[in-house]
Amino acid sequence: MEANARLYTLNYDEAKTYLWAAVFVACNLVLPQVFHLIPQGGIIFSPLSLVILAGAYKFGWKTGLLAAVASPLVNHLLTGMPATEMMPVMTLKLAVLALVAGLAAQHFKAVSLPLLVGVVLASQAIGCIGELALTSGIAATVADFIIGWPGLLLQVFGAWLILKYLR
Repeated sequence: MEANARLYTLNYDEAKTYLWAAVFVACNLVLPQVFHLIPQGGIIFSPLSLVILAGAYKFGWKTGLLAAVASPLVNHLLTGMPATEMMPVMTLKLAVLALVAGLAAQHFKAVSLPLLVGVVLASQAIGCIGELALTSGIAATVADFIIGWPGLLLQVFGAWLILKYLR
């Protein structure tokens, strides 16, 4: 299931890069509030990841990386979430997702469900290694898969729909 979508690679010298990154950060302020209405919704669905994946895939890794670094920080400053001790792990995992998604889009120049599955699984694997290095604990890393599998599915199918219909 391949979708026709225009993919861009924005650079840091373009105003569009910062505009789109700001849009993604704003989305990442609203979307978690909706998912936090569900008990453990933030942990289960990882709403920040959906926006970063779609944004980095559509507009490139540089735009995605800006949003990935800014989103947890802005959320923490305005809402207190994520907790301070989770900030480095969350920022690392979002940055990895932005890099993998943006580079995959740049290389393959297409959007498909298998590509998005590969992006999500690759970024999860790299992010889990980083999480283990930062926390020295495997419990949270395992929980990402046991509790968070609906969020992984949401990332793949949600990003595919967003990329397919976002012109």
